[in-house]
Amino acid sequence: MRMFGLGLSTSAAQGADPVGDARLAEELEFDFVSASDHPCGAEPTYEVWTLLTWVAAATSRIQVATRVLGMPYRPPAMVAKMAESLHRFSGGRLILGLGGGYSDDEFRAFGLGVPSPAEKVDGMVEGIHIIRGLWSEPAFTFHGSRYHTERADLEPKPDRPIPIWLGTYGKRALEATGRLADGWIPSYGFAPPEQAAVLRERVLAAAEASGRTVTCVYNVPVHVGESQVSEGVVSGSAEEVAERLLTFSGLGFSSMNLMPVGDFRQQAERLASDVVPILRSS
Repeated sequence: MRMFGLGLSTSAAQGADPVGDARLAEELEFDFVSASDHPCGAEPTYEVWTLLTWVAAATSRIQVATRVLGMPYRPPAMVAKMAESLHRFSGGRLILGLGGGYSDDEFRAFGLGVPSPAEKVDGMVEGIHIIRGLWSEPAFTFHGSRYHTERADLEPKPDRPIPIWLGTYGKRALEATGRLADGWIPSYGFAPPEQAAVLRERVLAAAEASGRTVTCVYNVPVHVGESQVSEGVVSGSAEEVAERLLTFSGLGFSSMNLMPVGDFRQQAERLASDVVPILRSS
């Protein structure tokens, strides 16, 4: 199933309106909205879970996705409970995006300790096992190197599946994505198209070995306009942007999270009217 989403800014600066932007995305018939998880910073921002809860309450159809929730910020057992509640309140619209957490400066600033790269992957994998275990089993016990539970009960359990998407790049993390995740959402800035295609093959190989399928979603900054914006943004006329995004579909990314650069309303409307229809019909 092809899905096209819009990335929301988490800005809490004067004049920012991420909830209004989400309503617009729903009106324009995007499939989901997403927001990133960076609780530490000098610029005013909203905490992502609180923001997406407000978004879900202000909308009725569009799915809401964390892009992606840093596992070390919150105990995974609590994430399991949070996710079940938001999924239930929203009528089954949550996509739980998870990652190992890449910003060591944020961990250090908030006094959370700085896990090694291996510990980040271990924690992400253990977290998924705990989350899925609590969603499905009574008195769930798990002992890992990073997290554990002891006869933990979570009620109510999800009444419909909650998809888990991972934002991963390293070899071990990609293999875990194929084994455990429902979706993979790499970012254009961290994995340019040619590199992303190679990484995708690693995910799919692990998924195939586990008898699973994984949705591949590319997270791409875009700007529809007559001028080029920057090297890290897919920009140009609507036709040029659509043509470039279609090449990503050809690499196996049937779904995309589009990050509007510039005026959100203007960009969202142009994407909805002039770009996404081409992608959906291809």
